[in-house]
Amino acid sequence: MRLPLLFAVLLLPLIAVAEPPPFSPQLTGDAKVIYVDFWASWCGPCRRSFPWLNEMQKRYGDRGFTVVGVNLDPKRDDANRFLAAYPASFPLVFDPDGAYAEKYSLKGMPSAVLLNADGKVLARHVGFHQNHTG
Repeated sequence: MRLPLLFAVLLLPLIAVAEPPPFSPQLTGDAKVIYVDFWASWCGPCRRSFPWLNEMQKRYGDRGFTVVGVNLDPKRDDANRFLAAYPASFPLVFDPDGAYAEKYSLKGMPSAVLLNADGKVLARHVGFHQNHTG
């Protein structure tokens, strides 16, 4: 009786259904690494991070890297006003209910989560420092 149980436990990882990547291929393209940046219109450091994020997308976008910005404003108009002043050259997702923030257990703003193409978390970071360079 123990042998079938042992086989079931050993085979479970092979038959378990993996969680799909959090963002569609239409959004991320062929990216191997996805830098998910969580931002909001009221976040001061987010204003300073957008030029850096745009530069990272420009510099590494053709090398299998993409930035995805996830906006957490409850009102889309607030996000749109922010984007009028601080345009994004990377794909955006609007998450007014905070589902992505909850999924990744954010601890502060801005926050970033680095994912591989399968959606596995490679690294996390909270905050933005002006001295970031590419």
